[in-house]
Amino acid sequence: MESVVSELEGTLLKDRDPFSYFMLVAFETSGLIRFALLLIIWPMIRLLDMLGMGDSGLKLMIFVATAGVRESEIESVARAVLPKFYMDDIDMEAWRLFSSYEKRVVVTKTPRIMVDRFLKEHLRADEVIGSELVINRFGFSTGFVKSDIDTISGRVIKLFTNDKPNLGLGRDISSSSFLILCKEKLHPPFITNHRREEPNLLRPLPVIFHDGRLVKRPTPSTALLILLWIPFGIILAITRIFLGMILPMWAIPYVTKLFGSNVIVKGKPPPPVSCGNPGVLFVCTHRTLMDPVVLSTVLKRKIPAVTYSISRFSEIISPIPTVRLTRIRHVDSEKIKRELANGDLVVCPEGTTCREPFLLRFSALFAELTDRIVPVAMNYRVGFFHATTARGWKGLDPIFFFMNPRPIYEVTFLNQLPMEATCSSGKSPHDVANYVQRILAATLGFECTNFTRKDKYRLLAGNDGTVSYTSFFDQIKMVMSTFKPCF
Repeated sequence: MESVVSELEGTLLKDRDPFSYFMLVAFETSGLIRFALLLIIWPMIRLLDMLGMGDSGLKLMIFVATAGVRESEIESVARAVLPKFYMDDIDMEAWRLFSSYEKRVVVTKTPRIMVDRFLKEHLRADEVIGSELVINRFGFSTGFVKSDIDTISGRVIKLFTNDKPNLGLGRDISSSSFLILCKEKLHPPFITNHRREEPNLLRPLPVIFHDGRLVKRPTPSTALLILLWIPFGIILAITRIFLGMILPMWAIPYVTKLFGSNVIVKGKPPPPVSCGNPGVLFVCTHRTLMDPVVLSTVLKRKIPAVTYSISRFSEIISPIPTVRLTRIRHVDSEKIKRELANGDLVVCPEGTTCREPFLLRFSALFAELTDRIVPVAMNYRVGFFHATTARGWKGLDPIFFFMNPRPIYEVTFLNQLPMEATCSSGKSPHDVANYVQRILAATLGFECTNFTRKDKYRLLAGNDGTVSYTSFFDQIKMVMSTFKPCF
């Protein structure tokens, strides 16, 4: 069996500095205080590296990012947040070489708990050799690592007792400890027409679900920009939300432009329904909590939205009516029918948001209830903060959305489904739902999947995505407790 051993930092990943990934761990597990502290000591880390102090800078980085953090929290971030940023940093030429061998081993000085899941599930590594965090008996990280960080070559030898690895990939200086054990050595940048390259190479498993609030990988300069922006962002978010609550719907598009927001509309929206006629069902892709609100501002009238599991706080500040479903099929059917009898309605049949260019499986319920279906392709762009979460509190979703300097929404209206594409022509509800999913995916350039809300939440949060509702005062306490350690 031919084998390859590759360094992670600076080889499989383009960036040789793991600092930004520790910043992500600090932000997602502990909030802005630890995030800011780690940024403050970054010059000291750089100085230790420049002075050739071995792994002192790395060990200091690990300590500040993880000391006192529950092991389960670090695992959660490694499962739900880090894979997206690792995938964006993959060196595809290194991957082509790495994936062409049968036995694949990755060497890293990053704590293995942070990279193990990504490397084995997305890059199909067989073994990961990295440092191990010291966890106390209460399940908290001490911030220290076991001495294995200095014995990488010894651990590689144990894996290859009978024969040497066929190929070693890594930087010449930092990886010399294990490269000398390999029959052949290659250093980045790699040549694309290497003899091992084949036309049908495996592709990295894409990241479909991911969590976390930060859009960009927090390099030192990006992290500093985020910290400086947050006070202004909070004020801006409160202002935007307040104006959205008090202004008439027709005025919102004009005012939001003054505060940096923008909505790009494509296609022709249908006119309002006449009296006595059933309403139109707008079937939207679900990108953020703001989808129905943005649709209402484009149509310049308040369109009620079907909701599955949003926080009470989000319902209170919503400028449009919300209709909460129970996930009990016959009860939800009656609710939707009643609303459609009174006018237009918005539904997002994915049941949850997805950030990546994929559409989750559409629930077929909407297709059973009406033939007046208008598909609407929704997409958005933000600069600093994601407006969705699976692991955190959903009540902060609108706040984080409006904290972005220039949030942009794209709304594309498709033609109303012809009668022959609806259940009236004898098609099954599942066929109609799948058809709507396909045309919306084609409009956005996305891919269709069979993943559901439960699949997403089981992967990211370890639950089924059901929100437990509490009183308004409990929600306010949750907001304050969230902002206190973070802001």
